[in-house]
Amino acid sequence: MALSILTTVCAQLIVIGLGAVLGLALCQTTRSSDASRVPQHTHEIRVSRTVGAVALILFCVLLLGLPALVGLHAGQAVKVFETFYRSGALVFGGGHVVLPLLQQQTVATGWISPNDFLAGYGAAQAVPDPLFTFAAFLGWMMAEAPNHWAGALLATAGNFLLGLLLVLAALPYWQALRARPSMAALLAGVNAAVVGLLATALYSPVWTSAVLSELDFAIAAIGYFLLTRWKVPPFAVVVLCALAGVAEATLH
Repeated sequence: MALSILTTVCAQLIVIGLGAVLGLALCQTTRSSDASRVPQHTHEIRVSRTVGAVALILFCVLLLGLPALVGLHAGQAVKVFETFYRSGALVFGGGHVVLPLLQQQTVATGWISPNDFLAGYGAAQAVPDPLFTFAAFLGWMMAEAPNHWAGALLATAGNFLLGLLLVLAALPYWQALRARPSMAALLAGVNAAVVGLLATALYSPVWTSAVLSELDFAIAAIGYFLLTRWKVPPFAVVVLCALAGVAEATLH
């Protein structure tokens, strides 16, 4: 029950918000000393406050307006773009945190089969920035139009646009905010909350869908040690685990 609740947008935002509040309450002392060690001579990317304000307004308009358009039956293309745009709003600390939401929005609705979803997620781990690659894969594999090139472009643009707008909105104020101990404490709490959400996403849908036997567990454990202990490149680990999965299926 708890895992199903965490697949909703509001629940995940509440978890991140609580992490921020706890960070402000509990991490002020430790983070104040860290903030004093922030390098003062850093490369600044200058963005005017006007550009930041426009980006923030556009971000909010799309975040609130796209669901309204979907409610008015605006079409499948708007649904696809809105799904991936909204999913991108929860990317704090890593794209894996949105896996439960993506599964709910694509697999539960019949857009993507469970096997395709899991296969695409696994293959995306072999490349940098797997969330954008995974979004493109899901857009391509949609059961109905827009799919293929159109679906991949819509899904990728939805994921990318939101992050770009937030960066543009934050840059005019970031240099001043990052030096404040309270902001460092808040981000520490957010990061801790995201770790918990990542652990939840690792369990469901990844673990519950992929690790179904002792042999599956052995393959996952070997892949983990190849990555962390022996520093094998992620691409090679993904290929080896895929071959192990093919061998397992052949044996059965």
